[in-house]
Amino acid sequence: MERCTLLANHVLTSEPAAVRRLQPHAGRCIQWILCDWPGALPPLPELSFVVTPAGLLEWCGPGTPPPSDLKVSVDMSNPARVFAQGLTGRRPQVDVSGDAGLAADVSWLMDNLRWDVQDDLARIVGQAGAAELARVGAALAAGLAARARGEADGSCASGPRAEQPVR
Repeated sequence: MERCTLLANHVLTSEPAAVRRLQPHAGRCIQWILCDWPGALPPLPELSFVVTPAGLLEWCGPGTPPPSDLKVSVDMSNPARVFAQGLTGRRPQVDVSGDAGLAADVSWLMDNLRWDVQDDLARIVGQAGAAELARVGAALAAGLAARARGEADGSCASGPRAEQPVR
């Protein structure tokens, strides 16, 4: 969870407007509730975060978190679908309850904040390598999203398919 928190803070600091939106909420607690988490997957720890004075997030750790000012509930009955939505930049369906001002700012973050993976990769492998990796990643994400949509609407992706010409 510490690494996930570092990643979330990395994404937040890449957009100064995001940090500015969270700073007025310093000391408030945001609790993420993952509803219908599949029993076949390992249980997740408590997902409660306190907003720091710098406008970043600090994980509350295991145990009893402080009372939450905002609860964000996400349907996780199909984690692959939620993950695929995230990869394609689509926000999963969430229910938010609690402080209206904090809810508005967290909603803005979910709608507008994205991790610029290509920019981070460019620091390691250069612009050309990052562009190629991003192209491959986008194709994989689109395939995962299509697969998740197929499972969500009950269609079956297995079975014989007509061969497509190679171009």
